[in-house]
Amino acid sequence: MPIIEAQNLFKEYSGRQVLKDINFRVQNGEIFVLVGPNGAGKTTLLRILDLLEEPTNGGILFDGVSINYSAKDKSALRRRISMVFQQTVLFNMSVFDNVAYGLKVRGGNKVGVEQRVRVILERVQLRGFEHKNALALSGGEAQRVALAQALITEPELLLLDEPTANLDPRNVSIVEEALSRVNRERRTTMIVATHNMLQAENLAHRVAVLNEAKIEMIGTFQEIFGEPSKFLMDFAKLENVFSGVSRVSAEGTSVIDVGEGLQIEATFKKVGDVTFYVPPEDIVLSTRQLVSSARNTFEGRIVQISDLGSVVKLRVRARKDFIVQITKRSFNEMQLNVDSIVFLAFKASSVQTD
Repeated sequence: MPIIEAQNLFKEYSGRQVLKDINFRVQNGEIFVLVGPNGAGKTTLLRILDLLEEPTNGGILFDGVSINYSAKDKSALRRRISMVFQQTVLFNMSVFDNVAYGLKVRGGNKVGVEQRVRVILERVQLRGFEHKNALALSGGEAQRVALAQALITEPELLLLDEPTANLDPRNVSIVEEALSRVNRERRTTMIVATHNMLQAENLAHRVAVLNEAKIEMIGTFQEIFGEPSKFLMDFAKLENVFSGVSRVSAEGTSVIDVGEGLQIEATFKKVGDVTFYVPPEDIVLSTRQLVSSARNTFEGRIVQISDLGSVVKLRVRARKDFIVQITKRSFNEMQLNVDSIVFLAFKASSVQTD
């Protein structure tokens, strides 16, 4: 019997469909990864699974029993589930007290709580941080405290929303290893939402591709992404996809207003609404102002790093978010990290549309 099952799930906000006819089963002990672009509905789905939001139609079975979202007391069921949110929220107290809180409210004895906290902090590589104030930690350390908070109660189902977003490669590795180890040793069932393809490959027993509020495919990572396909190419495009209003310039190029004061120039000629994408490998990145013939040059800030081995993918916020792919050697030579200020450049010919 699956530990959790979504049946014909719909969610609507003010007439807008956020989730459409979602169906899946997650087996006990499985790591089930939801991949998809921002805005696909991943966070909403996790919040419904965590009983924080109610579906518009359809339902969820937990251990074969239908969840009653209207029940006044859902605390007994929620005690069996933990969730790690993308935005870390910690108490203004020590790391130890933050992690121990969940056990203390459940009435755990002092000795047992102390032993359990030590084990969990060791698992997320925060041994020696017990007496530090949680609000004084780095972003990666804080996210590991949040993971420890979720693991301390030994949940049957662990939900994680972009658990390594905005973290450097070292912290990403620590979090992923902790999750894999807990799954191996305790068979904790996990549902992980991410847009990081490498993370899906590293963690998932099965992957569900969520796009435009619907599940496109479910299978192993290799079944979905192992062979080149139009679907895979379309999915990859979502990393740098933009929409805007295009006009033709005096030079015969298209100048596209994508909002937030950002304009992108392209060699194709189109007027009106247009959707386009820029391949990550076509974007040049530098720590200094670029002197380039490229028509598109922007200053931005690194907000996320994904270490893919020989290459590194960076999410750079330059009014809009751009995904940039560089070599590991370039990444090390430029000494980049989250919050580093960088400059982007790409040619008008790199801007592609269907």
